[in-house]
Amino acid sequence: MDYKISEGLASLKPSIIREILKETGGSSTIPFAAGNPAPDAFPVDDVKEIIGELFENNPILALQYGVTDGYAPLVAELEKLCRERYNVMTPDDGVIVTSGAQQVMSLLSHALLNHGDTVICEEPAFIGALNCFRSFGAKLVGVPLEADGMNIEALEKALENNPGAKFIYTIPNFQNPAGSTTCFEKRKAIYNLAKKFGVVILEDNPYGETRVSGEDIPAIKTMDDSGIVVYSGSFSKIVAPGIRVGFVCANKALLAKMTVVKQTQDVHTPIMSQYIVYKWLHDYDYEAHIAKIKSIYRRKLNLMCDLIDEELGDYVEYVRPEGGLFVWCKLADKFDMLTFVKKASAAGVAIVPGNAFLCDEAASSRYVRLNFSTPSDEGIVKGVKILGEVARNY
Repeated sequence: MDYKISEGLASLKPSIIREILKETGGSSTIPFAAGNPAPDAFPVDDVKEIIGELFENNPILALQYGVTDGYAPLVAELEKLCRERYNVMTPDDGVIVTSGAQQVMSLLSHALLNHGDTVICEEPAFIGALNCFRSFGAKLVGVPLEADGMNIEALEKALENNPGAKFIYTIPNFQNPAGSTTCFEKRKAIYNLAKKFGVVILEDNPYGETRVSGEDIPAIKTMDDSGIVVYSGSFSKIVAPGIRVGFVCANKALLAKMTVVKQTQDVHTPIMSQYIVYKWLHDYDYEAHIAKIKSIYRRKLNLMCDLIDEELGDYVEYVRPEGGLFVWCKLADKFDMLTFVKKASAAGVAIVPGNAFLCDEAASSRYVRLNFSTPSDEGIVKGVKILGEVARNY
């Protein structure tokens, strides 16, 4: 049968990262292309204890339907987190629980986008977000990303040239893939431009709790006096990605529409997953766990960056990130990026080509993304040494 695929989906390609991982899964390939939390960062004993207690005392709670907004005790904990820890919640805001932070992108896109509408993105940008927006038929407009955030002049020009743009997508903390952190001055400028042009901001913060150096910077949402910032959070990097629990804090009027969309997508986020996060936030030592994962990622990030300096110093440029999971490397002029990626793969190291993160996938890039959280320390050492050999023998 000749299936008539929707316009938004017809030209959409599978995530190149997922395809790379599928091809290398279970092999001896060193997974610098991944983005999984470190295995020793999971609170396994805590989760095991929570699930045991749940099925011992209240198994039907985990097995029955729930409300779309989220398990009420968890929603209350998230509201407290947003008010007291992140300072991102106003009296006009609410919180709903989502099936991972990526669902926030889908809910907002469904609520705001018509086919052909414009979404303004940092460039490079998270491939999962780009593909989500593409699936709704959005026109993607990239704004160059600098070491301290988006180029503000380019952002203003993009807004001027695209009247009616629906929202700006940004990851201000330890951006994926670039690892950059948007400075406070640029956060203010982004908010003021969005307010001036009447554009929503989708502030995605999956990595905020992984800071390993430098000082925390207030979220864009902390400046929001107009209800234009949608703040997206996730427990994938601080509890476990497999439980698929995220949340969104936004103006209640917009949140009501996003809730209706969620009812059509998955009815509600699995109750057992929500209960795990609720009990973990309520009964366990959040600060101690955050300190633990920061220690793990500080060690792994510095290990990878020190090795890049030693093995690839003559061949790449990069800015050492202050957190997150990724290092974004610009190859020297002598290299063709795709050829380098293929040679690395043939040598046993999977890395992600930079063009995967561009609004125009056909555009050229001199960058590659390396992940330090997934491989073991030994894998990091071996992998970077192999990349050094590939570079020297290119």
